[in-house]
Amino acid sequence: MVTSLLGLAAVLALSLLRVPIAIAMGVVGVLGYAMETSMSASISMAARLITDASQDYSLTVVPLFVLMGLFVNKGGMADELYEAAYSFLGHLRGGLAMATIVACGGFSAISGSSLATAATMSRVAMPQMRRFGYNDTLSTGSIAAGGTLGILIPPSVILIIYGLLTETSIGKLFLAGIVPGMLGILLYLVAVRFAVWRDPSAGPAGERSTMRQRLHALRGVWAILLLFFIVIGGLYGALNFWPIHITFSPTEAAGVGATGAFLISLFRRQMSLRDMLSALSEAVTTTASLFAVLIGAWIFSNYVNMAGLPSQLQALVLNWGTSPFLVMAMIILIYVLLGCVFESMSMLLLTVPVFFPVVVALGFDPVWFGIVVVVVVEISLITPPVGLNVFVLKRVVQDVSIATIFRGVTPFWIVDLIRLAILLGIPAVTLFLPNSIH
Repeated sequence: MVTSLLGLAAVLALSLLRVPIAIAMGVVGVLGYAMETSMSASISMAARLITDASQDYSLTVVPLFVLMGLFVNKGGMADELYEAAYSFLGHLRGGLAMATIVACGGFSAISGSSLATAATMSRVAMPQMRRFGYNDTLSTGSIAAGGTLGILIPPSVILIIYGLLTETSIGKLFLAGIVPGMLGILLYLVAVRFAVWRDPSAGPAGERSTMRQRLHALRGVWAILLLFFIVIGGLYGALNFWPIHITFSPTEAAGVGATGAFLISLFRRQMSLRDMLSALSEAVTTTASLFAVLIGAWIFSNYVNMAGLPSQLQALVLNWGTSPFLVMAMIILIYVLLGCVFESMSMLLLTVPVFFPVVVALGFDPVWFGIVVVVVVEISLITPPVGLNVFVLKRVVQDVSIATIFRGVTPFWIVDLIRLAILLGIPAVTLFLPNSIH
């Protein structure tokens, strides 16, 4: 156990020195595995993992869902989502911020990326909130927090990665993320109402839309609703129209989603050839970086398994006789602390191979644990000093200070802690939907 803990410390140290997490995990994994066996065996193990990853059909789900989100982004569908949300909520005090949260939730249901959601909605919502006199604290806080929904509401890239790492059903993970995602939207709306209750000038009421304007705005979101229904409905066999019964595997659902997003963008004539090439280029870059980190995590996981860290940690916890919920609380605390200094994907890939066997041995549901981990990762996206969504927003809105954005997200990560407590205390909130599908 000592050597594997030293390896874990080495990865943390290299990451803090700004060594890319994929390289840190890969190098430590290869050297550690060599210490346990031999250098030739270690190099052979790493080469085999790289070859297997390049030939693994199930991994194609990652670039396809990434591409679907990029086509949606390039197709300008975020504007219609925001317009529809604004038509129903804009007349309320803080309504523009609430419309931003709802639009972020809708965009998340297609993009699957928190960073893409935050970057896109900042360009759509920030000018509108400034036009109506919203202060920068509430405006930036609602965008940064709303962006975190991208990694929970299905389809979610980080849930796909968790499913691949732990061999957990991606379909069940997607279903399990729906209710916590909706709960997150609701609590974020409460946070906005609290902010404008404390300072009414922070979010003045906008114009009230007529029913005709609302119906017209809803017509603009048909494409996203249709795409979401086809992808998620096909994944769970809900597209049963006699005599046709359509069911997708996760990879097929991703392929249908990417194709659908591309065709919808062409039909709407809002994606140029340059936009299409940009989406393809970004998809390649994003997928390559994700695969590099994933392969590094697998190499490191092989090392810690060879060194016996998960099994020894599992035996230690079981022999200790501590309450499983106390152990879970300690794991969550570790995630919260790591989230203050680590990027979300890095934190997930580094810790899941160590904690997952312990969690399963304690009798916790792997689907439930995956959602809890993702919610903690969501909190880390807006928690100082890293808060990746905050820095993404800062690059778009350069005239707003980092301190202002962090002040704005404070009410949102507080309600996120409330949501985390609900999910920990009432697992049925997470597991009701996945357990209802057989």
